[in-house]
Amino acid sequence: MNSDPTLAVAAIQMCSSDIRDDNLAVAGRLLEDAVARGAQLAVLPENFALMGRHERDKLAIAEAAGSGPIQQFLADTARRLRMWIVAGSVPLAVEGDADHVWASCLVYDAGGVAVARYDKIHLFDIEVPNRDGGGAGERYRESASIAFGAPQTVVVDTPAGRLGLSICYDLRFPELYRRLAAAGAEIVCVPAAFTERTGRAHWDALLRARAIENQCFVIAPGQSGEHVNGRRTWGHSLILDPWGETLGLLESGAGVVVAGLSRARLAEVRQTFPALSHRRLE
Repeated sequence: MNSDPTLAVAAIQMCSSDIRDDNLAVAGRLLEDAVARGAQLAVLPENFALMGRHERDKLAIAEAAGSGPIQQFLADTARRLRMWIVAGSVPLAVEGDADHVWASCLVYDAGGVAVARYDKIHLFDIEVPNRDGGGAGERYRESASIAFGAPQTVVVDTPAGRLGLSICYDLRFPELYRRLAAAGAEIVCVPAAFTERTGRAHWDALLRARAIENQCFVIAPGQSGEHVNGRRTWGHSLILDPWGETLGLLESGAGVVVAGLSRARLAEVRQTFPALSHRRLE
């Protein structure tokens, strides 16, 4: 991590619509707010640029890697604000496959240069049961329009520390986060669009587990509210410390949560409770 004892980071919470340019304008205002509150790195939620009426709507705004309005917005905003931006997920075109996109988490440095990319590994092909546990509930099939990312870990050096990348449904697969920790991650980000049902049941518990078992900071921005397709997302964007304690929380609505990440706190937890060094299974 950098030499400063703390560095402010932000989780950006949104209720994205089906209009890309409107969403980018909202994201821009929220990123400006984060900078005004001292943040030097901000994480946008999953699907920040579009929450369409249909899963396949994202195909219409897919961009080639390195070009397009969404990526240009991210590069320009990072450069203008002198801020590191983690773009929760951007639909990138899959060469030779017009029916699928990559759900890619992109990291831009303060000069507007894209320095890392992670393609979502685990896709949300799920039927969420009704509240009473019986019958058909909400159905999702991300793999109908999203390509599975290669099973690899991505960790990038940032001013806040070594950052491990993941997206939403990845949260349910602890082996990914253990591999990120083994690769030196001091922070993990979990940009998400958790459903209200699954968020209410599992969001908080899973995030705290990932922070505690890997002794790392967690930055988890979410989508929040009711979207044009009728889907309701949970929000409750969180920033956690390596002991699983809350540094910042925004329960609902669009907004920004900012917290300082302490280098001393990370060292204290890992030195006084060295669970990572006690692992017997690889």
